[in-house]
Amino acid sequence: MKKTAVLRRILEYLGKHWLLLLLAALLTGAANVLSLIAPDLSGKAIDAIIGPGNVDFGQVFSYAGRMLLCYGASAALSFALSLLMIHISRKVVYQMRRDAFEHLADLPTAYFDKNSAGDLVSRLSYDIDTINASISNDLVQIAAGSITVIGSAVMMFRYAPVLMLVFAVTVPCLIFFTRYRVRKVKPLFRRRSAKLGELNGYVEEMLSGLRTIRAYSREEEMLSRFDRHNDEAVEAYYQADYQGSVVGPSVNFINNLSLSLISMFGALLFLKDPGFTIGHLSSFVQYSRRFSGPINETANIISEIQSAFSAAERVFRLLDEDPETLRDEGTEPMTGVQGRVELDRIDFSYVPGVPVLKNISAVIERGSTTAIVGPTGSGKTTIINLLMRFYDPDSGQIRLDGRDTRTAPLKDVRRSFAMVLQDTWLFRGTIAENIAYGAGEVSPEKIRRAAQAARIDGYIMSLPQGYETVLDEDGLNISKGQKQLLTIARAILMDCPVLIMDEATSNVDSQTERRLQEAMQEVMKGRTCILVAHRLSTIQNADQILVIRDGILTECGRHEELLQKPGGFYRALYNSQFES
Repeated sequence: MKKTAVLRRILEYLGKHWLLLLLAALLTGAANVLSLIAPDLSGKAIDAIIGPGNVDFGQVFSYAGRMLLCYGASAALSFALSLLMIHISRKVVYQMRRDAFEHLADLPTAYFDKNSAGDLVSRLSYDIDTINASISNDLVQIAAGSITVIGSAVMMFRYAPVLMLVFAVTVPCLIFFTRYRVRKVKPLFRRRSAKLGELNGYVEEMLSGLRTIRAYSREEEMLSRFDRHNDEAVEAYYQADYQGSVVGPSVNFINNLSLSLISMFGALLFLKDPGFTIGHLSSFVQYSRRFSGPINETANIISEIQSAFSAAERVFRLLDEDPETLRDEGTEPMTGVQGRVELDRIDFSYVPGVPVLKNISAVIERGSTTAIVGPTGSGKTTIINLLMRFYDPDSGQIRLDGRDTRTAPLKDVRRSFAMVLQDTWLFRGTIAENIAYGAGEVSPEKIRRAAQAARIDGYIMSLPQGYETVLDEDGLNISKGQKQLLTIARAILMDCPVLIMDEATSNVDSQTERRLQEAMQEVMKGRTCILVAHRLSTIQNADQILVIRDGILTECGRHEELLQKPGGFYRALYNSQFES
């Protein structure tokens, strides 16, 4: 992404607060004009010294007092400007972070399969904070510096146009050197942001699997890999900061060189031109310092600016990712769904050229229970992903009540399914809030009935706060089986026409599983139920069983029918589990 495009998009965010920016511009202009008046007053104060022992103290004190007043007023306006820019940057960063997070919610599931959570968190936190610092500090310096440079040049031209020739040599040197260094350090700061994202992604991955790492005694390997990521991130930081730090001292040297030349040629001009006084020379030197000062400051913050541009580029690349196709406009809402599901010649692959499902066709009647079985990696969960439209098939159709789900609003399709996964997800909040998640505003009585159906009410009521018990992040203060039961209660409360259970009872004991299956018989009445299971004991009463092997539907029928099939794959799976 080009720097101009990044700058344009940052300005678009700033442009939403144009009134505040206009006020900031007025404060910037006023503060810098006042500070530019002071050197002129300083020169006049020096010229008020008529000769040795003959000083017009009245004029000296008058000019000094006005200088003090100008500097004081400039400082006050600069302070007000800083507060205003902090306020503007806060608004910009809030909107940018909100846009990024909302866009994350609209991205397809495939995007999260390819990008680590830690890297995305890094973009929403570190990268946007870097932009915030640049807007609140660097932008003010650049804007104020521009006014100072122009104003100082005008004042110096008034005093001695001939001395301006010094800048005809030093300014081009500054421009060419700065452009050269910026081009050199830009990819380094881009790499720094990327390496930090990789480090955050690795840390997030390791922390989420810390128990497994300890169980397998892989702490040393984890630390070794962390050291590698950390070394790469630190080296990227060092290279970016090292190369960026060269700019400031070099620019400072060129500016000091210009000051030396001005002092030398200014002294010669004072000797040659009676109209050029010591006061003029003093003012010219002060204005030359003000002229070069913003250039020095810009050079010193060049690394921060590059870091902000690299961070903004990563954020805008996230915002430019194509969202999930929401076919809401101009489509007829899907209402009154009964729950008949058809898979018609479905082909699908996550990676082009590597098929996962091949020509899958099946009909799941309304109110029936269908089980999907097969070895690991056969494509069972992929079918669920397609039903929920986390992905769309490469070819073929998935129809719900006879309607192609790709022609219906995506949210309507997903509201037709209640889903219980093997990997449970709970958030920090009360147990009641977690059960009611997805069902909207529901009464406590309905929440409790759903918990009773899921056989978790007794445990909840045994807690001191009952349904108002606050769960830790991801439900870490309850067992895995209890988390599973809470998510089942959540699905029951949603009361959708189609219920999907992907290994939903894998984390409960056999006795609880049996009781849960008895309760689910009532819950499943009138609903279309799709069960994905490895334990074949849980699906023997299904109306039909779909057997998937290597992405192909090899068998379909009831439990007893499939067991009677000589050489059948389902029979082999069943016997392997119950051969004792």
